[in-house]
Amino acid sequence: MEKTGTDVLFLRPGEGRTYPLGRMSAVFKADHGETDNAYCVSEWWLEPRTPGPGAHSHEENVELFYVLSGVASILAGEDWLEAPAGSFVRIPATVMHEFENRTDERVGLLNIFLPGGFEENMPAIAKWFPDNP
Repeated sequence: MEKTGTDVLFLRPGEGRTYPLGRMSAVFKADHGETDNAYCVSEWWLEPRTPGPGAHSHEENVELFYVLSGVASILAGEDWLEAPAGSFVRIPATVMHEFENRTDERVGLLNIFLPGGFEENMPAIAKWFPDNP
């Protein structure tokens, strides 16, 4: 049975659709049918001294980041923000952004993508990592 945006959705820690991305991983908690594509919620985990996905922007999507653990380095436009656990960053549509872990401890980010649909890209993104070590 597929959940919709009007259903209660409950996932325990570690549950969701996991995508291994080298020294980075993503766990998608809600997207597609669960939200009627209104938003997408995912966790991103970066091992120590791990680059992120590369600087990019989205034409029509806002991204919200909340740092769950560690200190994330987040590019927002032209500025790198050193964001410790508990920090929040909103990236408006069309603004160049990136995230990475420049520290010696694991970094966790909660990401909300508005509107949803980002997970549709994840199979191709996950395939890219083993093909480009």
